[in-house]
Amino acid sequence: MAKDSKVRQEQQGVVLSFIPTGEYYFNKGINAYHRHDLKKAKKYLQRAMQLEPYEPMIACQLGLVCMQLDEFQQSNELFTQILDELDPSMTECHYFLANNYAELGLFHEAYKHANKYLELDPYGEFAEEAEDLIYVINTEETDLEDSLYMQDELIMKQEKARQLLESGNFQMAIKNLQELIEKYPDFWSAYNNLALGYFYLGEMEKAANVLKELLDKNPGNLHALCNLAVFLYHQHRDEELQELINGLEKIQPLLIEHQYKLGATFALLGNHQKAFYWLNKLKKQGFEGDASFYYWLSHVAYSTGHEQTSKSAWKQLLELSPEKEGTEPWNKNQQGDEGFENHVTSILNKLKSDYLEERLFGIFLISVSNRRQEIISHPDFKSLDEFTITEKIYLANVLDAGMKEQFDPDGIIGKGHGVATLLYEHHHPVYPQTTGLFHMWFSIFINGLKEGISFANQPAYAAAVDYVWNKIHHEKISQSEIAKLYHISPSTLQKYIKMIQQYSQ
Repeated sequence: MAKDSKVRQEQQGVVLSFIPTGEYYFNKGINAYHRHDLKKAKKYLQRAMQLEPYEPMIACQLGLVCMQLDEFQQSNELFTQILDELDPSMTECHYFLANNYAELGLFHEAYKHANKYLELDPYGEFAEEAEDLIYVINTEETDLEDSLYMQDELIMKQEKARQLLESGNFQMAIKNLQELIEKYPDFWSAYNNLALGYFYLGEMEKAANVLKELLDKNPGNLHALCNLAVFLYHQHRDEELQELINGLEKIQPLLIEHQYKLGATFALLGNHQKAFYWLNKLKKQGFEGDASFYYWLSHVAYSTGHEQTSKSAWKQLLELSPEKEGTEPWNKNQQGDEGFENHVTSILNKLKSDYLEERLFGIFLISVSNRRQEIISHPDFKSLDEFTITEKIYLANVLDAGMKEQFDPDGIIGKGHGVATLLYEHHHPVYPQTTGLFHMWFSIFINGLKEGISFANQPAYAAAVDYVWNKIHHEKISQSEIAKLYHISPSTLQKYIKMIQQYSQ
């Protein structure tokens, strides 16, 4: 690693120019680690790795910190990167991988890496621990062959897809889930997640078809029925929804997972009495849920008059998600900043998406985020060298940098941003179910750029996208209403609807 800092002398006096290097942040990370401040250690080590991405010792230490934070997926990615790219001679990474996979219950992978470590370094520092781990696996697992390997692969791929969905990388999640279903056609949870991916992109017909296929193959699948209810709710298909709700109200699930799903679904649908019944029942049984569980329990408890339960659940929520403070259900002045625009991890992941429309959407979210500075200074914010020229110009527009005049003299990128801003005025905060609207616009924008479109009439483009989006979602809003909303004439709207349909994918 390089030296701690550089000293530069200038003619007018001595100016100390402190330029922190990877080693500087590595040492700070190690010090934080020794103080048992794991979160700060992770932050410093991530910054060190960003500055020195080819230094295996930094990656290894970061992997160990992630391991202790129970972030096993990220830890595994780091150890695998070391073995595949940085330094294959660091055989101890096989032992660390074995430990992580054992913690995840993926015993086939744990067994494989523990054996690999002993094969490469039979007298190594962790040889005895590796042998103990193999003994435990052999004791607990009698069959480590094909069936167990299949189970491990399913869990890992499903977890990866779930992370992609949660971070807003819907296109990549859909691709992974399609591959998973093709290989394992009876893996029902993949169908539900695939339907959610399409739903978040606004492709309602595809989402419904996936659920229909699932219910044909697995009738009575509760997750599919609940997801279908949420889809119908957002499409305002009230008669079909009520019929489905009548059926859901009669279900008495035994599994905790199903009780939670049913309670959360009723909460989303606004049926707070039923939601409180199921969520509070779980609480009385000693169920320790995630942040979403306490969030919904607090809200439905408050709305049904159970204020003490609501406050108790909110207290537990704040222990898991302290950033929720100020948005209590009894707080009439809550800021309502629950959208993607203030979800740092989602934006950082969008910027690294394989799809240009998602990356442009990520840059747009930076422009409307209350946490802009936190995002652009985050250790995971990708290097400017990784941005395409279009992205760089757009980022320059968002950050009001001088580069936009140099490379975008006609302001076309700025006009594309203007259309997105107009859409945001009528669709904010940005929730998962509205991200598809912005993906649609940026997809149209990219195709229009290729054709040399100037995007001069920004309100007309925004109105046309909004109308087509509403039509896809079966929203009953007329062209005249949309035209009035964006201060254009109905005839102009009709003209631009035809125009954007040429550039829709």
